[in-house]
Amino acid sequence: MRKLYIQTYGCQMNVHDSARIADLLRETAGLELIETAEDADVLLLNTCAIREKAQEKVYSQLGRWRPWKLARPDLIIGVGGCVASQDGAAIRERAPFVDIVFGPQTLHRLPQMLRDLASEKRPQVDVSFPKIEKFDCLPTPRASSATAFVTVMEGCSRFCTYCVVPYTRGRELSRPVADVLTEVSALAAQGVREINLLGQNVNAYRGRTADAAAERVDLADLIRAVAAIAGIERIRFTTSHPMAFSERLIDAFADVPQLVDFLHLPVQSGSDRILAAMRRGHTVADYCTKIERLRQVRPHLTLSSDFIVGFPGETADDFAATLALVERLEFDHSYSFIYSRRPNTPAAEYPDDVTLNEKKARLEQLQHRLNHHAQRISRHMIGTTQRILVEGHARKDMNQLAGRTENNRVVNFTGTPDLIGNFVEVTITEALPNSLRAQLTSPVITASISE
Repeated sequence: MRKLYIQTYGCQMNVHDSARIADLLRETAGLELIETAEDADVLLLNTCAIREKAQEKVYSQLGRWRPWKLARPDLIIGVGGCVASQDGAAIRERAPFVDIVFGPQTLHRLPQMLRDLASEKRPQVDVSFPKIEKFDCLPTPRASSATAFVTVMEGCSRFCTYCVVPYTRGRELSRPVADVLTEVSALAAQGVREINLLGQNVNAYRGRTADAAAERVDLADLIRAVAAIAGIERIRFTTSHPMAFSERLIDAFADVPQLVDFLHLPVQSGSDRILAAMRRGHTVADYCTKIERLRQVRPHLTLSSDFIVGFPGETADDFAATLALVERLEFDHSYSFIYSRRPNTPAAEYPDDVTLNEKKARLEQLQHRLNHHAQRISRHMIGTTQRILVEGHARKDMNQLAGRTENNRVVNFTGTPDLIGNFVEVTITEALPNSLRAQLTSPVITASISE
């Protein structure tokens, strides 16, 4: 078999897309996925354009692959994902040795693009937006662990002023309900116990049913339907937008036990003035009201978020408001970044009057505050009993097992391989910067929620 290597940059959606590309090319083109780029016959970059640094990584990687192409002209190099969607054929102007350029919505056309490349002996570029046809062209997903991601919708129609997603992945499109449930059922039959529902704005999901005249199904009802599938014991979803976070979704947290005590809900800033400039559509008060309602029905809910530091026009007072919001809501597992000007977005035209040094200083201060809260939550977990899903061997020690708590913390502990793929109870013994250590409470596998 010819060999395939995929280098992935960006969000969890990109990671999932890469897995589906590997499945597709294995079945249709006989390509075997490998972990060493040097031995590959086909090299693919699945890219992210959300920040300038991520985009430049793509061209740096292509530069490293260029000598390989010169030495082996039959080596195929392709670029997909959001940079491909954004730059299109211009990628070949910077890297003329690239053979294939494909967008997030045309990855299913890769087998035909490879065939056309071989027959026509010329580069292939397709970064169009053919709605949601790709899901009908992808093979049944193969489970690789007890957890799995399922894309339920793609694109975003919010058009925040700093974001390229609506331009690189298109507007919101939801998969039909039956298609999602069929995929989840197939994964459950392979031993998957935890499902993570994916979308750029996943809580805007509106799926069609078999009855064309019926009202579309929202994310809350989809979660309930997934929870009813035998074998599915945990449900997560990402990424959300506060404007689409409905009361019905809060009700789902109240009455669906499979839905975890964890939520990723990007707020981006604690300043209403900056939120308006970002065109987020919500205020700080709106955001806090939703979190307070959630914590009423889920007292142990932990919250993660995204923050942009140094947005054009951000003052010291605006940044102080962000720090105040962090203190108020005690975020956990948060991601923070310096604002990155992206081409063709409205904010790219805003005057950027925050110096780079000031942006770096604010980012360091914010990350210190966020890390403080995360470490405090971890320390409070010491001595508690946690139900974790054992996903496999620990990354740094094959003699240990690793799993995740409901609040998405990695837990390493000593146990036997037969526990992989099952839920067990452990007692947390130590809190490390990026993980927890634990002892197995009992060698007996815990009963499922449905039992």
